[in-house]
Amino acid sequence: MDKDRIIPSSELIINEDGSVFHIHLRPDQLRDKIILVGDPGRVDMVASYFDTIDYNVSSREFHAIGGTYKGKRLMCISHGIGPDNIEIVVTELDALANIDFKTRKVLPQHRTLEMVRIGTSGSLQEDLHIGDFVIAEKGTGFDGILNFYADRDAVCDLEFEREFCAHTEWDPTWAAPYTVNADSELVERVGKNDMVRGFTIAAVGFYAPQGRMVRLKLADPNLNEKIESFRYHNRPITNFEMESACLQGMARLLGHKAMTVCCIIAERRATKANTDYKPSVRRLVETVLDRI
Repeated sequence: MDKDRIIPSSELIINEDGSVFHIHLRPDQLRDKIILVGDPGRVDMVASYFDTIDYNVSSREFHAIGGTYKGKRLMCISHGIGPDNIEIVVTELDALANIDFKTRKVLPQHRTLEMVRIGTSGSLQEDLHIGDFVIAEKGTGFDGILNFYADRDAVCDLEFEREFCAHTEWDPTWAAPYTVNADSELVERVGKNDMVRGFTIAAVGFYAPQGRMVRLKLADPNLNEKIESFRYHNRPITNFEMESACLQGMARLLGHKAMTVCCIIAERRATKANTDYKPSVRRLVETVLDRI
């Protein structure tokens, strides 16, 4: 991007209090270490581990608390459900880091953020069980958001995309899938040797895009079977969620480090789920806080 370009107010809206439009945070409130969660209420749970709290800001589904944990300055922010919200949150976090709100120009020195999303997920393979922690080493997005950005090919695994589309007989009326790796250093630091490295589908919805049928029929009733049988370098697709690919794609395009780790709360092959998953998610939160 041209560093001399002045970003119009219609393209980056700044509130009267100096905060960015949707998430309502100011540049001075940004932290380099960021935990993202879907549920605004889960932000309070994460922040209950903080030693100090500096701010607590809520706007719509976006809830942010900044503070310290064992000497680390960090923040937790909710993004709601779906990849469209991820695009908003990551764009505005990057703006806080890398745009001068007074001149509306890109800052000369790039600031890199570390973003770890903690989520819940359904497994697609029989060896993954409720309570397991799975990292989206690759996230494949069904939403198409990254396809609207220039240079998407530079951050995507194009071979994976081609083989996946061929195997699943991908319907050309759907958005073209994109596949993005998580940051490898972040994966090793957070995942260590006790988390599963997975290939994750980030669906664009919860029901039909993940093969669930309530009253409406599916356009391709066999899509989940095709996804489950797909192998890339002899490795399978491990799980479904909704945000990993957009997070990892936006972060790579913007020069940040990002990954998603999910607690498995449903086994799709066994058709069973666990609604009492909060203790497992709490253990995952504790682990991420110690390792981020």
